[in-house]
Amino acid sequence: MQHQSTVKKIWIGRWLLAVAALHTVVAGLLFGPVLLQIVQRGVVGAVGRDPLTAAAVWFLLFGPPLALLGMAITALEKSGSFPSARGLGLGIFLFSVLGVILMPASGFWLAFPPAFGLLRIRS
Repeated sequence: MQHQSTVKKIWIGRWLLAVAALHTVVAGLLFGPVLLQIVQRGVVGAVGRDPLTAAAVWFLLFGPPLALLGMAITALEKSGSFPSARGLGLGIFLFSVLGVILMPASGFWLAFPPAFGLLRIRS
């Protein structure tokens, strides 16, 4: 049996998966009527030039790639070999800094814990 201090906690990818799920739910809550209009317009070409519809689509579409990233990071955390962790952590950190600068009242703050977690991984 391993001592508690030697067991690595697997949380970074799971955190990102939770944020992805939350992001998708919030997209439905914030943009439900707009997303319904997309369906009513037949989906194909339904965004057009409407900035609100475009924002709704981008907000909704951010969740799945974030979930994929979370799944990949979880697999890497479980493998115990994660040579690109620090570079990925730096990328997420810088992306989040830009997001917070552009939109301080946003969910970008939720990306800092996993970014710092990745930066702390020694490979």
